[in-house]
Amino acid sequence: MIFNKTRHFTIIKEEKVCRSIFCKAFGLMFRTKKPKDALVFAFDTERIVALHMLFVFFPIDALFLDKGKRVVDIKKDFQPFSYYSPKTKAMFVIELPVGMLQKTRIGDNLGF
Repeated sequence: MIFNKTRHFTIIKEEKVCRSIFCKAFGLMFRTKKPKDALVFAFDTERIVALHMLFVFFPIDALFLDKGKRVVDIKKDFQPFSYYSPKTKAMFVIELPVGMLQKTRIGDNLGF
């Protein structure tokens, strides 16, 4: 479960944590169905984590979190075959079904 501690609501009930190089490399690529859960990318250190949507056939929302799990950037309605590079370093990136982030703001603390 991914919970917004600042605003006291559940963002999504199911998540998969992606730690391996293979999982991080492929993410949601080549999937034909939109996910119903979140995909959490966990890194060893904070860094600029650029994302691409090559071979992802549906839009998603993405959250970028620092080491304290505070939201530092948000990319809503990230479209297939596009690219995004945040301006802020992140230790976690969460990819969610589109439309899940209406209430989440930069600066919010999350738990998962």
